[in-house]
Amino acid sequence: MTTTTTKQYQIRGFHCSGCADNLGRSLARLEGVIKADADYDHAVVQVRFDPERVSDDDIHTQIRASGFEPVGADEHS
Repeated sequence: MTTTTTKQYQIRGFHCSGCADNLGRSLARLEGVIKADADYDHAVVQVRFDPERVSDDDIHTQIRASGFEPVGADEHS
């Protein structure tokens, strides 16, 4: 049985809702990410993922590669 983790990351660098949409799509392409919902109004992205297939560091790297900066992460199992 696969265990999933959901984390919410504060994001710096959103300029519009399109930025949030682009980040959500970028994260969703990572192998092991099940769902990524970015919220421009609150400058957060919530990511549900399989920690056996993708790491928190992988997610941080993808956020940075997309032109944004992760500020922190809160875990919601």
